[in-house]
Amino acid sequence: MKWDVTRHNSHDLSSFKTTIDSFFNDFLSSSPLSLYESEWKPLLDVTDDGKIYKVTADLPGLTEKDVTVNIEKGILSIEGEKSESSENKENNYLVSERKFGSFKRSVRLPEDIRQDKITAEFKNGVLTVSIPKSEQTEPKKIDIKVN
Repeated sequence: MKWDVTRHNSHDLSSFKTTIDSFFNDFLSSSPLSLYESEWKPLLDVTDDGKIYKVTADLPGLTEKDVTVNIEKGILSIEGEKSESSENKENNYLVSERKFGSFKRSVRLPEDIRQDKITAEFKNGVLTVSIPKSEQTEPKKIDIKVN
């Protein structure tokens, strides 16, 4: 559809111009950093090697004391808090992209797990939770005897 200037009055054009100006003013007046602001949550990988499910979480700047791992009703929860140091609060940052605060990530687990054998390891800012699968019995063919 082509825009026909003769079919529209100056009020329509003025309204359109106001809408466009408002859009660009709102966009340009916001802080460039606000485009990146969001709740901090660690990234997760979930893998299955056939015998063990592994949940791996990147938790830079944290220690094992800052993190809690729970399993309840088939849901694995990883919770913690990344605190901002008082030194960071006193500096006059021009740019600050690091996130701080509490987080909680949850993963629903399949039913074929051995809950009593779950382990967690924290090394170099990476949490790895290993979740062994239940031993499954192979299907067995039953011979039918004929009398």
